[in-house]
Amino acid sequence: MTLLHLDSSILGDHSVSRKLSAAVVARLKAEAPGLKDIYHDLAAQPISHLSGAYLAGQSPDVQHDQAMQEDLALGGRVLEEFLAADTVVIGVALYNFTVPSQLKAWIDRVLVAGKTFRYTANGPEGLAGGKRVILTVARGGVYAPGSPHRPAEHAETYLRTVFGFMGVTNLEVIVAEGIALGPDQREASVETALHEVAALTPA
Repeated sequence: MTLLHLDSSILGDHSVSRKLSAAVVARLKAEAPGLKDIYHDLAAQPISHLSGAYLAGQSPDVQHDQAMQEDLALGGRVLEEFLAADTVVIGVALYNFTVPSQLKAWIDRVLVAGKTFRYTANGPEGLAGGKRVILTVARGGVYAPGSPHRPAEHAETYLRTVFGFMGVTNLEVIVAEGIALGPDQREASVETALHEVAALTPA
């Protein structure tokens, strides 16, 4: 069994989403000691954003310079890691109402026609189902269903769309929100989220 662990927050040790994603991984590894985990810090080692040259470079008829060869190889590794993972854990920060651009760059390397989805006569079909995906989302404000700001939340909702499009139906979301509203609210939100982590089933 393989677990792919990604973090996207730029806040390092001050990040709530990182704290929660690490807690999730620790919980799952405690229940399955032989679990192999692969970790990437997308903020510390960002993946370059998708380019027209990258898309064109996937054709066997195109000549590549060294930089493009390396970029194509990176994209291939990112995709294969995702496809091979049984479980994916992602620490998700909410920046300006959506995911960090570093996480979007990763998504653009795994949302690939013919690999993780395909178009059919009956519409799009996801090809990456069967995975368990756990998102640990940190939000400075309050965007819970029913709140006035819910329509402005484009991180959790976007990721549900992305993974659903790829066929993932086993998606779990743990949220700590209101963390910018003061230390008491931050502590309470994190504590509630950690209780949800502790209640996660091992598989």
